[in-house]
Amino acid sequence: MDRLCVISDSVDRAEDIGRQLAGIFVTQSFARHGLSRATPTKYNIVDIDLEDSSHLADLRLWLELRPKYGKAIFAIERGVRRQVAQAYAIGATDLVDRPIERKTLLTALFGEIGALVGEPFSIGNSDGVLAGIGALQGIFASAVSGTTLDLKMVHAAGETVVSHIETEGLLRWIDIVRQHHSLTYQHCLLVTGIAVTFGQQLGFSSADKQKLAFAGLLHDIGKAGVPVALLEKPSPLKGEEITVMKQHPLLGFAALRDVQGLDPDMLDMVVHHHEYLDGTGYPHGLEASELSDLVRMMTIADVFGALIERRTYKSPSSCAAAYQVLENMGPKLDTDLVREFQPFARVRIG
Repeated sequence: MDRLCVISDSVDRAEDIGRQLAGIFVTQSFARHGLSRATPTKYNIVDIDLEDSSHLADLRLWLELRPKYGKAIFAIERGVRRQVAQAYAIGATDLVDRPIERKTLLTALFGEIGALVGEPFSIGNSDGVLAGIGALQGIFASAVSGTTLDLKMVHAAGETVVSHIETEGLLRWIDIVRQHHSLTYQHCLLVTGIAVTFGQQLGFSSADKQKLAFAGLLHDIGKAGVPVALLEKPSPLKGEEITVMKQHPLLGFAALRDVQGLDPDMLDMVVHHHEYLDGTGYPHGLEASELSDLVRMMTIADVFGALIERRTYKSPSSCAAAYQVLENMGPKLDTDLVREFQPFARVRIG
């Protein structure tokens, strides 16, 4: 997980702010007089008395040490214009009003999509799911901000997800994930769990199952470039909305193409997981000979995940019904892999 530095007038107050972001960041909390012991990170929150000018110069110099593109979110009193000017003069990149609210903080830190993460521990205290949520937060944040994706963070989250699936099984994963309020997070986490379980069923090595977890977490990174109003729309998309949504594979490719050390298979999977073997998919209309095994597996997991997830405008399909849809898609999907996927039809979900 990314590190977050919180500076406040007291350590207790800084820790209170840090607790609002539990499960997303590793938080360091400092009183303003302890700046010499703190190191600015990519994400910084400052909640201090801006009316006391005695410490503002030191704070400005401290913020100049933050990493390139590092954020500094300042808390100010609503409607006090001089605090707005002071905060930006010191180095603020964004402002939030007091009293500080978690959703407002996440939006300031990660953009609109950041607020989709949900309340802390609202979906159960599961290390696997929390690791997945933290990874998705970092993945979407990198795409929104244009900063380099932390591959080690995603790999570490993938290991935790694989461990969860191996210990507690897919059914428990589905039960927890479907409680998440965000359709975007719910879908990404479902696809991840399904992909890992598929690999487990096929006898994949630990390394290959972790690769599937990485792929599941990463596959929809392009949705960071789609308006949240469409991602979370409580009714089916129509017309131009569908056209906009179909841009997400290309947006994902754009976000990742310059990432050093990223497995080329992952880039291929991100841009092609909506392709079908008969050439009717998007965005490039590729055919069977052009689609890798990883892409084929992720396409099956993606379709199945979309069918069993909860949406406000439709009831989730049973696993048996979702598997029947996969079978009915015939030449669009790899029929051998669909056949191997059949045990998923027997999973009983509520």
